[in-house]
Amino acid sequence: MTFTLYMVRHGQTILNSYNRLQGWCDSPLTEKGTNDAHSAGKHLKNIHFDAAYSSDTTRAMKTCRYILFENKEYPKTPKRKTLTYFREQGFGYFEGNDAPQTWLMVGALHGCRTYNDLLDKYSLAATRDLLHEVDPFKDAEKDEDYWARIDEGFDWLRKHHHDGENILLVSHSITIRSIVDRYAPELRSAKNGPRNGSVTKLSVSDDAVRVEYYNHHLDNETY
Repeated sequence: MTFTLYMVRHGQTILNSYNRLQGWCDSPLTEKGTNDAHSAGKHLKNIHFDAAYSSDTTRAMKTCRYILFENKEYPKTPKRKTLTYFREQGFGYFEGNDAPQTWLMVGALHGCRTYNDLLDKYSLAATRDLLHEVDPFKDAEKDEDYWARIDEGFDWLRKHHHDGENILLVSHSITIRSIVDRYAPELRSAKNGPRNGSVTKLSVSDDAVRVEYYNHHLDNETY
Protein backbone atom coordinates (compact mmCIF):
# COMPACT_ATOMS: atom_id res chain seq x y z
CA MET A 1 0.00 0.00 0.00
CA THR A 2 1.43 3.34 -1.09
CA PHE A 3 -0.22 6.74 -1.27
CA THR A 4 1.11 10.17 -2.24
CA LEU A 5 1.21 13.03 0.24
CA TYR A 6 1.55 16.58 -1.06
CA MET A 7 2.75 18.67 1.90
CA VAL A 8 2.45 22.43 1.44
CA ARG A 9 3.81 25.09 3.75
CA HIS A 10 1.14 27.67 4.57
CA GLY A 11 1.36 31.15 3.05
CA GLN A 12 3.31 33.96 4.66
CA THR A 13 1.82 35.38 7.88
CA ILE A 14 2.30 38.62 9.76
CA LEU A 15 4.62 36.92 12.26
CA ASN A 16 6.58 35.34 9.40
CA SER A 17 7.14 38.77 7.92
CA TYR A 18 8.55 40.01 11.24
CA ASN A 19 10.78 36.91 11.62
CA ARG A 20 9.09 35.85 14.84
CA LEU A 21 8.64 32.30 16.11
CA GLN A 22 5.20 30.95 15.27
CA GLY A 23 4.43 27.43 16.35
CA TRP A 24 1.16 26.74 18.11
CA CYS A 25 0.28 30.45 18.16
CA ASP A 26 -1.23 31.97 15.04
CA SER A 27 -1.41 35.13 12.94
CA PRO A 28 -3.24 36.08 9.74
CA LEU A 29 -1.96 35.56 6.23
CA THR A 30 -0.46 38.64 4.63
CA GLU A 31 -1.36 39.66 1.08
CA LYS A 32 1.76 37.81 -0.02
CA GLY A 33 0.61 34.82 2.05
CA THR A 34 -2.71 34.70 0.21
CA ASN A 35 -0.81 34.83 -3.08
CA ASP A 36 1.51 32.05 -1.84
CA ALA A 37 -1.52 29.85 -1.24
CA HIS A 38 -3.10 30.53 -4.62
CA SER A 39 0.26 29.91 -6.30
CA ALA A 40 0.52 26.50 -4.62
CA GLY A 41 -3.02 25.78 -5.77
CA LYS A 42 -2.17 26.61 -9.37
CA HIS A 43 0.90 24.37 -9.22
CA LEU A 44 -1.31 21.51 -7.97
CA LYS A 45 -4.42 22.32 -9.99
CA ASN A 46 -4.27 19.16 -12.11
CA ILE A 47 -3.90 16.77 -9.15
CA HIS A 48 -6.98 14.80 -8.20
CA PHE A 49 -7.05 14.87 -4.39
CA ASP A 50 -8.81 12.06 -2.55
CA ALA A 51 -8.56 13.96 0.75
CA ALA A 52 -7.40 17.35 2.01
CA TYR A 53 -6.06 18.16 5.47
CA SER A 54 -4.47 21.04 7.33
CA SER A 55 -3.19 21.59 10.83
CA ASP A 56 -5.58 23.35 13.20
CA THR A 57 -4.09 26.83 12.69
CA THR A 58 -6.05 29.39 10.70
CA ARG A 59 -3.01 30.07 8.50
CA ALA A 60 -2.98 26.42 7.40
CA MET A 61 -6.76 26.17 7.09
CA LYS A 62 -7.00 29.23 4.83
CA THR A 63 -4.05 28.13 2.72
CA CYS A 64 -5.70 24.75 2.20
CA ARG A 65 -8.95 26.42 1.19
CA TYR A 66 -7.21 28.62 -1.40
CA ILE A 67 -5.32 25.63 -2.82
CA LEU A 68 -8.53 23.67 -3.31
CA PHE A 69 -10.18 26.74 -4.87
CA GLU A 70 -7.57 26.67 -7.67
CA ASN A 71 -8.02 22.95 -8.38
CA LYS A 72 -9.56 21.95 -11.70
CA GLU A 73 -12.16 19.86 -9.87
CA TYR A 74 -13.36 22.69 -7.62
CA PRO A 75 -16.04 22.83 -6.14
CA LYS A 76 -16.07 19.02 -6.16
CA THR A 77 -12.75 18.87 -4.31
CA PRO A 78 -12.72 17.10 -0.91
CA LYS A 79 -13.83 19.03 2.15
CA ARG A 80 -10.85 20.13 4.24
CA LYS A 81 -10.36 18.29 7.51
CA THR A 82 -8.11 19.10 10.47
CA LEU A 83 -5.15 16.96 11.56
CA THR A 84 -3.53 18.28 14.73
CA TYR A 85 -0.70 15.73 14.41
CA PHE A 86 0.98 17.91 11.82
CA ARG A 87 1.06 21.17 13.78
CA GLU A 88 4.23 23.19 13.81
CA GLN A 89 6.77 22.60 16.56
CA GLY A 90 5.58 24.13 19.83
CA PHE A 91 7.88 26.92 21.05
CA GLY A 92 6.31 27.28 24.50
CA TYR A 93 7.33 30.46 26.32
CA PHE A 94 9.06 31.71 23.18
CA GLU A 95 5.94 31.75 20.97
CA GLY A 96 5.85 35.07 19.10
CA ASN A 97 9.38 36.04 20.17
CA ASP A 98 11.94 37.52 17.83
CA ALA A 99 13.56 34.44 16.27
CA PRO A 100 17.23 35.56 16.14
CA GLN A 101 17.05 36.82 19.74
CA THR A 102 15.53 33.54 20.93
CA TRP A 103 18.15 31.36 19.26
CA LEU A 104 20.90 33.58 20.69
CA MET A 105 19.47 32.93 24.17
CA VAL A 106 19.35 29.20 23.47
CA GLY A 107 22.77 29.00 21.85
CA ALA A 108 24.78 31.32 24.06
CA LEU A 109 25.54 28.62 26.61
CA HIS A 110 26.72 26.34 23.81
CA GLY A 111 28.98 28.74 21.93
CA CYS A 112 26.36 29.42 19.25
CA ARG A 113 24.85 32.74 18.25
CA THR A 114 22.32 31.73 15.56
CA TYR A 115 19.93 28.91 14.67
CA ASN A 116 22.28 27.83 11.88
CA ASP A 117 25.18 27.75 14.36
CA LEU A 118 23.14 25.34 16.49
CA LEU A 119 22.33 23.20 13.47
CA ASP A 120 26.00 23.09 12.49
CA LYS A 121 27.09 22.03 15.97
CA TYR A 122 24.17 19.78 16.92
CA SER A 123 21.10 18.79 14.87
CA LEU A 124 17.56 19.83 14.11
CA ALA A 125 16.32 17.38 16.73
CA ALA A 126 18.70 18.74 19.37
CA THR A 127 17.45 22.31 18.91
CA ARG A 128 14.06 21.23 20.25
CA ASP A 129 15.52 19.82 23.45
CA LEU A 130 17.83 22.82 23.89
CA LEU A 131 14.85 25.17 23.56
CA HIS A 132 12.90 23.09 26.08
CA GLU A 133 15.78 23.35 28.56
CA VAL A 134 15.86 27.16 28.33
CA ASP A 135 12.07 27.60 28.48
CA PRO A 136 11.30 28.73 32.09
CA PHE A 137 7.90 27.00 31.91
CA LYS A 138 9.20 23.87 30.12
CA ASP A 139 6.37 24.19 27.60
CA ALA A 140 8.57 24.15 24.48
CA GLU A 141 8.06 20.81 22.78
CA LYS A 142 10.71 18.17 23.40
CA ASP A 143 12.01 16.20 20.43
CA GLU A 144 10.63 12.91 21.77
CA ASP A 145 7.15 14.37 22.17
CA TYR A 146 7.34 16.10 18.81
CA TRP A 147 8.11 12.89 16.91
CA ALA A 148 5.55 10.90 18.88
CA ARG A 149 2.74 13.02 17.45
CA ILE A 150 4.21 13.18 13.92
CA ASP A 151 4.59 9.40 13.83
CA GLU A 152 1.05 9.04 15.17
CA GLY A 153 -0.09 11.26 12.32
CA PHE A 154 1.54 9.05 9.69
CA ASP A 155 0.00 5.99 11.34
CA TRP A 156 -3.42 7.67 11.21
CA LEU A 157 -3.01 8.43 7.50
CA ARG A 158 -1.94 4.84 6.79
CA LYS A 159 -5.02 3.57 8.60
CA HIS A 160 -7.47 5.84 6.79
CA HIS A 161 -6.14 5.87 3.22
CA HIS A 162 -5.67 3.42 0.41
CA ASP A 163 -3.20 2.47 -2.28
CA GLY A 164 -2.81 5.04 -5.06
CA GLU A 165 -4.57 7.94 -3.32
CA ASN A 166 -3.38 11.55 -3.49
CA ILE A 167 -3.56 13.47 -0.21
CA LEU A 168 -3.15 17.22 0.32
CA LEU A 169 -1.72 18.28 3.69
CA VAL A 170 -1.02 21.93 4.58
CA SER A 171 1.53 22.13 7.37
CA HIS A 172 4.47 24.19 8.58
CA SER A 173 8.13 25.01 7.98
CA ILE A 174 9.92 23.07 10.71
CA THR A 175 7.47 20.18 10.51
CA ILE A 176 8.08 19.74 6.79
CA ARG A 177 11.84 20.22 7.02
CA SER A 178 12.07 17.82 9.98
CA ILE A 179 10.26 15.08 8.06
CA VAL A 180 12.49 15.60 5.03
CA ASP A 181 15.60 15.74 7.24
CA ARG A 182 14.65 12.38 8.76
CA TYR A 183 13.87 10.55 5.50
CA ALA A 184 16.16 12.33 3.01
CA PRO A 185 19.02 13.98 4.94
CA GLU A 186 20.99 14.42 1.72
CA LEU A 187 18.59 17.23 0.77
CA ARG A 188 19.90 19.31 3.70
CA SER A 189 16.45 20.58 4.60
CA ALA A 190 17.50 21.39 8.19
CA LYS A 191 19.28 24.55 7.03
CA ASN A 192 17.16 25.10 3.93
CA GLY A 193 13.60 25.56 5.12
CA PRO A 194 10.67 25.35 2.70
CA ARG A 195 9.31 28.58 1.28
CA ASN A 196 5.80 29.71 2.07
CA GLY A 197 3.49 28.03 -0.42
CA SER A 198 6.09 25.48 -1.52
CA VAL A 199 5.20 21.85 -2.22
CA THR A 200 6.98 18.76 -0.90
CA LYS A 201 5.92 15.39 -2.30
CA LEU A 202 6.14 12.23 -0.21
CA SER A 203 5.42 8.62 -1.08
CA VAL A 204 4.08 6.88 2.03
CA SER A 205 3.91 3.09 2.29
CA ASP A 206 3.11 0.73 5.15
CA ASP A 207 6.64 0.88 6.53
CA ALA A 208 8.45 3.77 4.83
CA VAL A 209 8.33 7.40 3.75
CA ARG A 210 10.14 8.40 0.58
CA VAL A 211 10.76 12.04 -0.41
CA GLU A 212 9.99 12.51 -4.12
CA TYR A 213 10.89 16.20 -4.11
CA TYR A 214 11.28 19.04 -1.61
CA ASN A 215 10.43 22.74 -1.57
CA HIS A 216 9.16 23.13 -5.13
CA HIS A 217 7.73 26.60 -5.72
CA LEU A 218 8.80 27.68 -9.21
CA ASP A 219 6.53 27.48 -12.23
CA ASN A 220 9.04 25.39 -14.19
CA GLU A 221 9.40 22.72 -11.48
CA THR A 222 7.67 19.33 -11.41
CA TYR A 223 4.51 18.90 -9.31
